[in-house]
Amino acid sequence: MAAVAQKTLADLQTGQRCILDRLDLPEGVARRLMELGFLPGNEVIPGRRAPGGGPRVFQVDGSEVALREDTAARLYIRRDPESDLIVLS
Repeated sequence: MAAVAQKTLADLQTGQRCILDRLDLPEGVARRLMELGFLPGNEVIPGRRAPGGGPRVFQVDGSEVALREDTAARLYIRRDPESDLIVLS
């Protein structure tokens, strides 16, 4: 049975909600991101991207934080099941 690669923040489309699962970064960098709200279990929403492939803005814990692609690729996520629900009115 093949293992499924876990998705990261870098894999998400703009506005696609997720729950942060874990950070795979050096301790100092991980600590700083956790201070900014990137804690396992918190919801993260990817936003706009800088022109030319620069940093991308993520909404987390009531703030907007820009991360480089290589950093976002080391923050592993699990999809928020509620984000997949369609509400019919």
